[in-house]
Amino acid sequence: MSRTAPTDAIRKPPPAARDEEARLRELGYQPVLARRMGGFGNFAISFSVISILSGCMTLYGFGLGTGGPAVMLWGWAGVGLFVLCVGLALAEVTSAYPTSGALYYMADRLGGRRWGWYTGWLNLLGLLGAIAGIDYGAAMFTGAFLNLQWGFEPTAQSTFLIFLAILLVHALLNLNGVRVVSLLNSISVWWHLAGVALIVGALAIVPDHHQSAKFVFTEFVNDTGWSNPLYVAAIGLLLAQYTFSGYDASAHLSEETSNASVAAAKGIVRSIWASWLAGFALLAGLTFAIQDYAGTQATATGVPPAQILLDALGEGGAKALLLVVIVAQLFCGNAEVAAASRMVFAFSRDNALPGSALWRRVNSRTHTPVPAVWLSVVVAGVLALPSLYSATAYGAVTAINVIGITPAYAIPILLRLRAGDRFVPGPWNLGRWSKPIGWIAVVWVAFVTVLFCLPQSSPVTWEKMNYSVIALAVVLVLASVWWYVARRSYGTPQSYGNAREEAEIAEGIV
Repeated sequence: MSRTAPTDAIRKPPPAARDEEARLRELGYQPVLARRMGGFGNFAISFSVISILSGCMTLYGFGLGTGGPAVMLWGWAGVGLFVLCVGLALAEVTSAYPTSGALYYMADRLGGRRWGWYTGWLNLLGLLGAIAGIDYGAAMFTGAFLNLQWGFEPTAQSTFLIFLAILLVHALLNLNGVRVVSLLNSISVWWHLAGVALIVGALAIVPDHHQSAKFVFTEFVNDTGWSNPLYVAAIGLLLAQYTFSGYDASAHLSEETSNASVAAAKGIVRSIWASWLAGFALLAGLTFAIQDYAGTQATATGVPPAQILLDALGEGGAKALLLVVIVAQLFCGNAEVAAASRMVFAFSRDNALPGSALWRRVNSRTHTPVPAVWLSVVVAGVLALPSLYSATAYGAVTAINVIGITPAYAIPILLRLRAGDRFVPGPWNLGRWSKPIGWIAVVWVAFVTVLFCLPQSSPVTWEKMNYSVIALAVVLVLASVWWYVARRSYGTPQSYGNAREEAEIAEGIV
């Protein structure tokens, strides 16, 4: 597979006519995925992956003990602003390089092969960690619903079995082609918005008692065992930072999106600000409606938001709204499997993974990377295995997502800043705001990456440790070892048309 110096790739301007298939060939790839997704569908997949009804709800209990209401509300507002800067900067680079490889392809073009290699492995860790976090969260909420409906007692083992069933459903849905994924994501947008409005409206109108504004915006709670309030508040930012991840899905689906050079960039930015506004309303609605703080934390359902709904609305209302949340989480997990499988496909297309010849194969009827879908859900299942033995494992799973995918966002942005005027922007760009927004994004990512490698509770024991740093170390070691095995075959092509490249891609079609 041919390779080129990164400076050549930077200097080569995109064609004036934005023919996306021609642009993809110019970037080095023969189109093999069906371009059947519109701009709204592209926005919808990132909005679905961010999924405030997944991230906010599943980590709400975590937030109750790591700073409480004040950190959850103000943390959401502040983190959302910084994440919007990251999204804007990433969208600009996405417009220049709209491929399924997304982050790693950008890093490869702007910095060279090794930059692309490590970015890809970090991105892959984050995406697979996100599947585990989202679907395990959906399993927790499903257990809470079963508890209210039939007295089912959620255990680590039963929750894990529900989690595996959800993974299987998402794998099967993703095997049916991108049109099904796009349709489900479009429905997901309206489901999320209507669901948030329904939950917030019911919690505002039905309960006789609400917490004061002072409680919601100033109450600080520390159940972590750490004595430093600043450290506790910083750890509490995980709720917002975990929720605000996965918006690179728009970039990963760009080879299946019409007018991707513009639509994928807009999809990233729109998904962030729409989630920012709706998520703040959801967190405020839940917190105002808390009837018993300690009882909410110690709920028999296993998920504090379910107890808030139960106390505020009664059993019937709680069960109805729990179903709304569970369906939203299922939409979210399905979208994340789509994004992760496209990353597996793209990375394998450039011979970066063990067994790449298998993972890059695409079904000729559905134009779906079937083996990549199965690999994504299987690895996600493995990442969640510690939840069978550790009560704090879910926080670590979500941290895996953050410390994997968030640095992968910043690397292309940093390399774009380093490239300066050599970088030729796509049709969607930030103009003179590119550098200040880019540097804000890079500094923020560096901060949260270090932060979420730190222990989340004290004393630090085997049961309470933050094993996300171990997952990160394993992936970096694996990436380093595999680099010396695959470096001769790995590489992103300069332009499509080479007969060897054509033959290699053709072999991946079944």
